[in-house]
Amino acid sequence: MTVRKAWLIGGAVSGVGVSFVALLVVGTYSAAAGLVGGVAGQAVGLAKGAVPAAYQSLVLKWGNLCPALNPGLLAAQLYQESGWNPTAQSPANAKGIGQFIPGTWDAHAVDGDKDGDRDIWDPADAIPSAATYDCQLAGYVKNAPGDITDNMLASYNAGSYAVLKYGGVPPYKETQNYVKVIRTLEKSFSRPIGRVEPSKQAASAIYFAQQKLGTPYLWGGNGTPDQGGRFDCSGLTQAAYRSVGVELPRVANDQYNAGEHPSRSELLPGDLVFFSEDLTNSRAIHHVGLYVGGGYMIDAPYTGAVIRYDKIDSADYFGATRVTDAGAQSLPKDLPGDRPAA
Repeated sequence: MTVRKAWLIGGAVSGVGVSFVALLVVGTYSAAAGLVGGVAGQAVGLAKGAVPAAYQSLVLKWGNLCPALNPGLLAAQLYQESGWNPTAQSPANAKGIGQFIPGTWDAHAVDGDKDGDRDIWDPADAIPSAATYDCQLAGYVKNAPGDITDNMLASYNAGSYAVLKYGGVPPYKETQNYVKVIRTLEKSFSRPIGRVEPSKQAASAIYFAQQKLGTPYLWGGNGTPDQGGRFDCSGLTQAAYRSVGVELPRVANDQYNAGEHPSRSELLPGDLVFFSEDLTNSRAIHHVGLYVGGGYMIDAPYTGAVIRYDKIDSADYFGATRVTDAGAQSLPKDLPGDRPAA
């Protein structure tokens, strides 16, 4: 939502009409027609920048601690718990990047950085402790029927005794939802193998954005009548996908986690494209647009500009997300706040 950089050409292709977009959309989908039945993404590592650089090596190392765990899954848990905030503290007194309750921390924490202490606020201890706790739970339920990773997550939420009692994920709505959310978020943090499936809602989201071309930008704009129907960058993308029944978060760096991440060469119309001050960190994303094909997006760039077509290729291009309804629904709604000042 911050000001776009100087590469944005004033009024870039602003005179290009709907027919231009139609050609891009049709042409790009025709070229990608073979993707529809392709291989869905599978975890082999972390998606570019999805985990802040300061924590990537920890997540990669400890995410492979046991067969039930992988780096994408560990990243999904940490993001769901704290949004990568190492000073997060919840009303329930859960603390740090791993959101450990003190009693659980005392019982299961490890000295991950071997400095002689177990500091709940230090990610170098908290991330290894989260992975260790996951793997301990996986060990408790290793003989239960069903998927070992699902059972591990269910144990994290409901306790291993419930998994053993019911022979797998217990019939608790909260627990079943927790397992579904983490497994869905896992796809956003994992680097995919093969092609990412096209979005079914993309064309209608683009149509919504087309109708807003020429509308003046407004910082914090959500397109409401009292705002004159104006948007900022993430307000526009949120509204475009809301028009097709997909509820995205309001902030661009959270929208990045609403699905898997196609490479630049695999972009399709409807993908969200992101730009960051730090190309190693999705939390530093400052702008988002809606890809329409041919290297162009529709975006709301900055104060004084209008919603328009812009080229996506620039020094701050970060990556893309292929939005899914399940991906959007999996994103945390109420992350804990900061630790009180000492």
